[in-house]
Amino acid sequence: MNLEKLSKIIAEHVECDIESIKEDTTFESLGIDSLDTVEMVMELEEELGAELQLDEKLLTVGDLLRFIQKKLG
Repeated sequence: MNLEKLSKIIAEHVECDIESIKEDTTFESLGIDSLDTVEMVMELEEELGAELQLDEKLLTVGDLLRFIQKKLG
């Protein structure tokens, strides 16, 4: 998983411009709440074919990216 692929998924979820999504972009600035985050993680699990079990608070796109990379090894 890389930033470009993750940004595409987020952009589709919140209907925003993919270029506006950076590693330091907060979910709050994108209008994404904790429920939206859980839904996105579920979509990512489906796409990646792996269980990610959200066990930490994620505030930025970079946090989510590092979380996914850590879970996938």
